[in-house]
Amino acid sequence: MNHSISAFFPAYNDGGTIASMVVSVDCTLRTLTDDYEIIVVNDGSADYTGEVLEELASRYPHLRVVTHGRNRGYGGALRSGFAAATKDLIFYTDGDAQYDPHELTLLMAEFKEGVDVVNGYKISRSDPLHRIIIGRIYHNLVKALFGLRLRDVDCDFRLVRRSVFDVVELKSNSGVICLELMKKTQDAGFNIVEVPVHHFHRAYGKSQFFNFGRIWRVVVGLWGLWKELVWAKRGPAAVQVGQAAVTEEVAVSDK
Repeated sequence: MNHSISAFFPAYNDGGTIASMVVSVDCTLRTLTDDYEIIVVNDGSADYTGEVLEELASRYPHLRVVTHGRNRGYGGALRSGFAAATKDLIFYTDGDAQYDPHELTLLMAEFKEGVDVVNGYKISRSDPLHRIIIGRIYHNLVKALFGLRLRDVDCDFRLVRRSVFDVVELKSNSGVICLELMKKTQDAGFNIVEVPVHHFHRAYGKSQFFNFGRIWRVVVGLWGLWKELVWAKRGPAAVQVGQAAVTEEVAVSDK
């Protein structure tokens, strides 16, 4: 089946890499479908990302640019991208070129009947040691806290049916949106397949995550998500179990 595909990139100060990402994904999409669009969400970039995108838009008719007047955070950028997408399938990865858009073909190869999400997982993480360590701690922590059955919740290289968002509503503005997306998708019973992909060293700019302000917002976001998606759902279940136990006890005592 020849699916229509929306491919988008959240971009924040990615002027040095976003052009190569757009060109790469355009070349890749042309081999996969004749019905596609490319979207870049310029999330209030302070560098020359806007200038690069303006030039690209004049040369690539499939490209649309969504511009945020101020930075809304990674979650805000992803939500804008998902909302702007109009095709049957939505592919996204970051605009910093740490993933190769050509490997979208690997995701498409696994996108078969009955599959709702193809989630990439990093073959090897090409980051400084402290980021690798923090990433592993984060991954194992959220897997345990949220009951996730994923090899890599933190791999931002995904292909999703747009119909998933008829059920899954995203609210996060921070980086915990990836956890929110995969937890809600898993809990809704959608079929998720995982595929190994390459991860590359950052060639331009720096990570926006590793500063105390953002880490604190992630901690707060995780706590809020856990209360909403785990703790709150345990409450009614526990009440039902308790009521069932009381009913059974009364029934036994009446005999």
